[in-house]
Amino acid sequence: MADFFAAHRATLDAAIAACRTRGYWSAYPETPSGRIYGEDAREAGEAAFKALLGKPFPLDQEGEGAPIGAEVSPYGFPLGITYPRREVAPLIAAAGRAGAAWAAATPQTRAGVALEILARLNRDSFLMAHAIQHTTGQAFVMAFQAGGPHAQDRGLEAVAYAFDEMTRIPHAARWEKPQGKAPPVLLAKEWRIVPRGIGLVIGCSTFPTWNGYPGLFASLATGNAVIVKPHPNAILPLALAVRTARAVLREAGFDPDVVQLAPDTVEAPIAAALATHPAIGIVDYTGGPAFGRWLRAHVRDAALFTEEAGINPVVIAGSPDFRGMCANLAFSLALYSGQMCTAPQNLFVPAEGIATDEGSKSFDAIAAGIAAAI
Repeated sequence: MADFFAAHRATLDAAIAACRTRGYWSAYPETPSGRIYGEDAREAGEAAFKALLGKPFPLDQEGEGAPIGAEVSPYGFPLGITYPRREVAPLIAAAGRAGAAWAAATPQTRAGVALEILARLNRDSFLMAHAIQHTTGQAFVMAFQAGGPHAQDRGLEAVAYAFDEMTRIPHAARWEKPQGKAPPVLLAKEWRIVPRGIGLVIGCSTFPTWNGYPGLFASLATGNAVIVKPHPNAILPLALAVRTARAVLREAGFDPDVVQLAPDTVEAPIAAALATHPAIGIVDYTGGPAFGRWLRAHVRDAALFTEEAGINPVVIAGSPDFRGMCANLAFSLALYSGQMCTAPQNLFVPAEGIATDEGSKSFDAIAAGIAAAI
């Protein structure tokens, strides 16, 4: 069995250092360049994507009943890919069986497997970019960056934080208290990391990997089996991630059901039944606020993490660098065609205008400054 932890230790150490310093650092290049990923990487990724169209998705996971799949590219064609359907009870049972050995593995083993999964996902970033582009409608470069390296960085960050927490205290200690003339009191102490339970990742239709990887890799690193429930409109990106995870788990000697895909349909959703199952210990949800409210009302025993609708206003109160401010705002508004949930949505300016290094600026002057910077 390959020593994945040793192979990726330098990456993990660098990620932990970046988490502690909070400075800029990235393990995965965001530029879709042939000089970085291989001169034929773009063509190979597109060919691999096209080879998936119109047929069952190759996934070594049992299914029940008719397969699922109705994804349509926003660029004008159905993907025609189908995925194995699996009911809630078999998913939970398989995760429970596979999760026992995974929970017993050391933090080093689990981190090594997670890092190898991320390395292979990075290698396949061009394939993932096509999958993201043709399920979410993002432009290719946006799909590559946000769905590939940026998402991988978020997964790595989750592994780094988890590993740092699990290893910062000793797993065993000898506790000795002097008792004067009497013999000392001795205690041999041991601590064992206990996973919380099966993790459930409920994916979204806009940024399926960027929002899905943190929960997936945090749960994996801390010893929890994971069920990945993609949005029906964007199954392919997370199916690719699950396929890669299962391959690495198998190579490492684990049951691949440590990570399972749980696709569903708009007509017959299974997220609610999964989220409220007593075996689920963690729920990671990204999506609309309506189901987010439902989860908060009904998920009682599991740890629940949600990311819902975002409102990102900017209050312009003044600036010592008017042109720089306008350039920054123009860049933020135009970045990724304004599709990111973090893009500014409303700009608020005082009725009397603002003070700047170029004098007082009215609302119209600010708007003109931003327009000129685009």
